[in-house]
Amino acid sequence: MKQLIQSLLWKTPRRVDIDWKRKVASDMLASLGATRLARSICAQFQDRLKSSHEQFTASLRQLESIHSGRLQRTEEHRIKVRKMYAPKIARYALESTSLRDLVLFGVPKLGREIGRGQYGVVYACDSWCGFTPCALKSVVPPDERHWNDLAMEFYYTRSIAEHERVVQIRGSVIDYSYGGGNTPAVLFIMERLQRDLYSAIKAGLDFTTRLQIALDVVQGIRFLHSQGLVHRDIKLKNVLLDKRNRAKITDLGFCKPEAMMSGSIVGTPIHMAPELLNGRYDNSVDVYAFGILLWYLCAGQVKLPYMFEQCQTKDQLWNCVRKGARPERLPHFDEECWNLMKECWATDPSIRPLLGNVEARLVAIMERCCSVSTASGCQDSRRRSHSYRRRHTIRNYHSKNQKPPVGTQHVILAT
Repeated sequence: MKQLIQSLLWKTPRRVDIDWKRKVASDMLASLGATRLARSICAQFQDRLKSSHEQFTASLRQLESIHSGRLQRTEEHRIKVRKMYAPKIARYALESTSLRDLVLFGVPKLGREIGRGQYGVVYACDSWCGFTPCALKSVVPPDERHWNDLAMEFYYTRSIAEHERVVQIRGSVIDYSYGGGNTPAVLFIMERLQRDLYSAIKAGLDFTTRLQIALDVVQGIRFLHSQGLVHRDIKLKNVLLDKRNRAKITDLGFCKPEAMMSGSIVGTPIHMAPELLNGRYDNSVDVYAFGILLWYLCAGQVKLPYMFEQCQTKDQLWNCVRKGARPERLPHFDEECWNLMKECWATDPSIRPLLGNVEARLVAIMERCCSVSTASGCQDSRRRSHSYRRRHTIRNYHSKNQKPPVGTQHVILAT
């Protein structure tokens, strides 16, 4: 306090006189200029707007935190209800539609056996309901889960629009007299094709035809994805070929909407993506399975890849797939096809190519192969024509007892 008093005593207080008043008044008038006043008002608006925006965002965050848990619980409940009641509704639809088909068209006549799977047998049928020829898929569901899968296959195959790359079900009949009435059999009547892809590759197909089949399969998968469905079991025996070796996808038993797939592990082990084993996946599992299918198509054989052939059990196979084991590259593989299949079976689902991109790349590969084969065919034709002309010239010279021209003697040896 002593120091403060001493410092105040040495300072002379400002005199409030006329000059000081004039200076203060001029400063105030200068501060009331239009530019400075506008800047001051704008600054006040910005401060208030910023404060209001911060309060608004804080309120939104608070509202989101309150209702996010409620929305998540609602979505989980909706999926649970859908999983619970969708198979029941599909089964009612299967039973009612089968009864109608039975009354209107009768029981189809079973012909020769043309195929056999894990859960059913496929028979030939001459005609049914005006469709000829037909194939009958006879399935005896052993338990409730298989009944649900069968009903869902029927529902999704009948409910989606017709597509030239997906096998259509024409009707269904339930035979309640089968097995003494204790285990009824379900007959699916569908269009009949020539053979499956497994048998076709085993019999032999040229490379261009195999590329066309790959393109057909991609188009079929893209159609299912456009309908909100994931096939989950793309493999050789689920691809059927017609008389022109054009492919169609069949067996939608594991086909489900993407929202209903979480937690279920289904499919054929060799074609199953790594994330399928964790129960959390999306429609990219079909891209992975197509990559394995493309390996078989490019290999031109049905023999298992070497790495998979060494596995004795499913668990060993799944562990190898988790660790990144994939089919090996064969010497005759096309470079672009090999790169495409490697991208399709990538471990990370997010870096697998979209099917639209896969289709475009397959078209480019087909065009390149067709142009090369056409050029080689034309070259072979020119060679054959040239060889024929030279042989004809030699024969003419021999018939006239003349010496053939220089450069044609090697043709004699070739003929």
